[in-house]
Order: sequence, then C-alpha cells, then structure tokens
Amino acid sequence: MNRELQWGRASLLALRVALAASYLSAVADRLGWWGPPGAPGVTWGAWEPFVGFTATLNPYAPAVVVPVLAWVATAAEVVIAVGLLAGWRLRWFAGASGALLVAFALAMASSLGLKAPLDYSVVSAATASFVLASRASPRA
Repeated sequence: MNRELQWGRASLLALRVALAASYLSAVADRLGWWGPPGAPGVTWGAWEPFVGFTATLNPYAPAVVVPVLAWVATAAEVVIAVGLLAGWRLRWFAGASGALLVAFALAMASSLGLKAPLDYSVVSAATASFVLASRASPRA
C-alpha cells in the first residue's frame, strides 16, 4: 500500500473519531459528566441549562416543544457518533452529521449572530463531515 493511500485512510479514520468525540463530549457535558454548571470548561453541566440553550437557538418554538428538540438533538448526536465510530454506512452518517451541523450553524447564526457558529467551529465541523461523506467508500 502506498504512503498516500495510508495517509488518506488514517486521516479519514482520525476525522471520524474527532467528529464522534465532539458529539459525545457535547452530550456528556449536558448530562453533567464533565462537571456541574459553572465549573471550568463546562458549557452546560446539566440538562436544564442545555434545554435553555435550545430555547435560545429556537426562539419561535413553543415552550412545550423545546425539550423535545433538545432530546432529538441529543439522540441524533449519539446515533451519528456511534455510526461514525462504527464506520457502517459512513457516507450516510457523515452526511447526516454535516446536515445536523449546518442546522445548528443556521440556528446559532440567526439567534446569536454570525460569529457564534464560527467561534465554535460548527462550520468547520460541518465541512469536515461533508468531506468525509465524499471520501467514504461507497461500500461502507
């Protein structure tokens, strides 16, 4: 196997792991596994602050729908992370990752301003997801 092919495969594997780790870290944060609210490096620290953030990103959603959106986002992140790690139907999971991140970026930009999705590298991660989808083997 030539070096270029080895580097290509290694970089795609690293990209899968990095994207999955980012999703799982965000889920761990909102479940309080990285520490309580207000702890250094912790964004949410508990479910309730994450639901509040979901409401901020979806200002037109009825209050009764906001917790559902929070659960749907969380479930999608876990499923996508597992799919990326497993490598099964990689094109589909990488494309779903990109689509979810574009939705997050649009919600962040419309509610927090254009700077927010750029500061949190949401646009970069979405682009990386689409690159991964385009480079994944059709058999995967």
